[in-house]
Amino acid sequence: MTALSTSSGLSARKWGILLVLCGAIFLEGIDVAMLNVALPSIRADLGLSTGELQWVMSAYVLGYGGFMLLGGRAADLFGRRQMFVFWLTVFLLFSGLGGFATEGWMLIVARFTTGVAAAFMTPAGLSIITTGFAEGPERNKALLIYSGTAAGGFTIGLVAGGLLTAIGWRWVFFAPVVLSFVILVAALTFVPKSARPDRSGKHVDAAGALTVTAALVLIVLGVERAAHAGITASAGTLLAGLAFFVAFLVIERRSAEPLVRMGIFRNGSLVRANLSAMLFAAGFFGFQFLVVLYLQELRDWSTLQTSFAMLVIGVDAVLSPTLTPRLVDRFGTAKVIFVGLLLAALSYGLFLPLGADWSYAAMFPSLIILGLAFSLAYGPLTIVATEGIAEEEQGLAGGLLYTAFQFGAALGLSAVTAVSVAATHAETPGALLDGYRAGLLVPFVAAVVAAAISAFGLRTRRGGEPSAGVEAAAERINVPVSR
Repeated sequence: MTALSTSSGLSARKWGILLVLCGAIFLEGIDVAMLNVALPSIRADLGLSTGELQWVMSAYVLGYGGFMLLGGRAADLFGRRQMFVFWLTVFLLFSGLGGFATEGWMLIVARFTTGVAAAFMTPAGLSIITTGFAEGPERNKALLIYSGTAAGGFTIGLVAGGLLTAIGWRWVFFAPVVLSFVILVAALTFVPKSARPDRSGKHVDAAGALTVTAALVLIVLGVERAAHAGITASAGTLLAGLAFFVAFLVIERRSAEPLVRMGIFRNGSLVRANLSAMLFAAGFFGFQFLVVLYLQELRDWSTLQTSFAMLVIGVDAVLSPTLTPRLVDRFGTAKVIFVGLLLAALSYGLFLPLGADWSYAAMFPSLIILGLAFSLAYGPLTIVATEGIAEEEQGLAGGLLYTAFQFGAALGLSAVTAVSVAATHAETPGALLDGYRAGLLVPFVAAVVAAAISAFGLRTRRGGEPSAGVEAAAERINVPVSR
């Protein structure tokens, strides 16, 4: 990888484009964070079980992850700006509709559709960056600002979610409508129109999109059902998910215009980045879900108290655009990612002996370390997952990465729910605490495995440059390798 230069300048036009795209990823971060702290209030108002509550979060990330590959392909085929603007509009509409839900299923459907909109909008926005900014210092600077903005959205979302939920949880859904509208107007103004891509002989792989989405949904459902539906039902659901995944692979191998070109997985850096991203997201989202329930339902903290308690995780909003670029420049992406994942494992490990009356001082080390871990892992993973990929496949590369993030998030939420529910044998505070402690093992294991996978990337040369094996693989599939 070309060394990162924090002094690389961007033109006024590129700053305008970047600010619009950062606004969109900020919107996603604030949307998820606000909902996270509002979950107990939603449960109390709509009468949802823990499993149903988990699906309010999982519906979004499944819609997001399930259609992300199709979204990436659509950006390449139908135009990045066109896809970004259209699906931002859909995001705006269904975010608002979620605020009118009177039943759990209504909210879940609205969240799923909002996730689908994000699945088309996000890879389009990411590919505008990766095709509009030169690979190397300029693109790296843009991507780290982009990821830092996402972290900032999450940070502000924690506080905003607490404030809005104190008024009424429905405002958590209404507020993003206003922000979406502002970003939509800015996108129409600043993001330049581009010529329609030549789609001669090309088509959208609908069969591939449907089978991979079915596979992801069924796998997550199978994990979540493990705690309450019995081994037979859970195993059957998981097998059905795996069957759809096999069908997806068969379709992709036989398709003249596949949703995912299988040859892209010969890029070892891309594979490692996606696996690490999936496991990192699983731990990150699962951990937050349990901590919010612990603070609000076991400790009886208010949503605002919970928001400010978790605000320290948002230190990544400051570190991602400031500290991380310097560390990447000095040590390379592989080492920075590895250390970030190790810190995530440490954060979760420190939280394992969770007590019934822990002071905030006891929780603080885990939360601050997790914020540092996010700042070191998220942005560099984005760089590695899109680096050295041909321009016409940048949408696909972005789609793969965000599919990994969102599927990991859904899988992590389901896994911590399943383990926590299975370990909770009564509704007493002691039993709930036992469930939370058991569930916290999931993020810890996920982070350890992610760090082990990322360790293979340490064999690359300084600055994250590909090893000879990766270069050879790239040459076989005609993918340029960054210098």
